[in-house]
Amino acid sequence: MTHDITDHARQLGQPTAQPRSPEEAQLDRVPNPHPDTDYCARFTAPEFTSLCPVTGQPDFAILVIDYVPDQWLVESKSLKLYLHSFRDHGAFHEDCTVGIGRRLTALLEPRYLRIGGYWYPRGGIPIDVFWQTGTPPASVWLPDQGVPPYRARG
Repeated sequence: MTHDITDHARQLGQPTAQPRSPEEAQLDRVPNPHPDTDYCARFTAPEFTSLCPVTGQPDFAILVIDYVPDQWLVESKSLKLYLHSFRDHGAFHEDCTVGIGRRLTALLEPRYLRIGGYWYPRGGIPIDVFWQTGTPPASVWLPDQGVPPYRARG
């Protein structure tokens, strides 16, 4: 199976402006070169930021996205730009984490996807958010996401 990557990755290999919001951000996908194989791909965003929708103060998180692709992979440059578009976006931790998971699922139609949002404290309380689509294929190794429970992360 051969695909022209440029049909699906419109931002790859060219200068791209930073999107002003997650709604404006474009996520691209590319063909999975191994659609006949179950495997886990992981993206970790250790410096994810958004804004508190009430106070406007910055919120910080470590996001870990694991997915088992089917026909599509997320193109990493577009994912980076999408995640960075949250820097001026006001939303609660739960909305950011679940919204990112749902948008990736809609784009990729993966066999499985999970996202862990490990948020630094707001008001003295860390809020960790976890979302997934069903259960992973039995043949896939899903390692621990590697982010310890909160004890002054970092």
